[in-house]
Amino acid sequence: MPEKRTTVLLVDDHAVVRQGFRMIISAESDFEVIGEAANGREAVSLAEQLQPDIVLMDVSMPELNGIEATRRIVTIAPRARILALSMHRDSVYVREILRAGASGYLLKEAGDHDLLTAIRAIAQGQGYLSPAVSDAVLNDYRKHVTDPIDLLTSREREVLQLIAEGKTNKEIATVLDLSTYTVESHRGRIMEKLNLHSAGELVRFAFRNGLIS
Repeated sequence: MPEKRTTVLLVDDHAVVRQGFRMIISAESDFEVIGEAANGREAVSLAEQLQPDIVLMDVSMPELNGIEATRRIVTIAPRARILALSMHRDSVYVREILRAGASGYLLKEAGDHDLLTAIRAIAQGQGYLSPAVSDAVLNDYRKHVTDPIDLLTSREREVLQLIAEGKTNKEIATVLDLSTYTVESHRGRIMEKLNLHSAGELVRFAFRNGLIS
């Protein structure tokens, strides 16, 4: 029995680009191009109808862009994995389409080999980033992702640990030579900064972040 081929939906607003991708992909025995869409709206409709394994998604398109189309496709075709295609190296495009649900990002200037490598990686459940954008993505990640523990001052981390160890406000006040009112104030700010709403949540947070064992 022949091995099942990976089905691919091509999405790009330029017919000549789709044609080029179709030729490259169709030449491979393990892939089958099952549809083409010229904009995000068509892509969403075809993805729902065809339920492809892979969607090659242009990021910048008229009517409905690739980021919004991706967001909708991951809901209506949850099995589909999306490889974003773009001329943009700017990390904002990469960040937004990955956040929308894409599994990879490939620059359009990439060669045939890179395209096929990216599709195969995505099909196997891996992620893929063009090497040329990976540095931008890492820098962007460092800039935008903050460890919640970093939001706390040194004193607040100290108070959090003592709360997590089960000490009362009065006991904490004694240990740290503070007034009970100041400890209560610290506790309130900690919960607000971490968006936590109970002592139990504080304990779990402290445990997950290595403040208590």
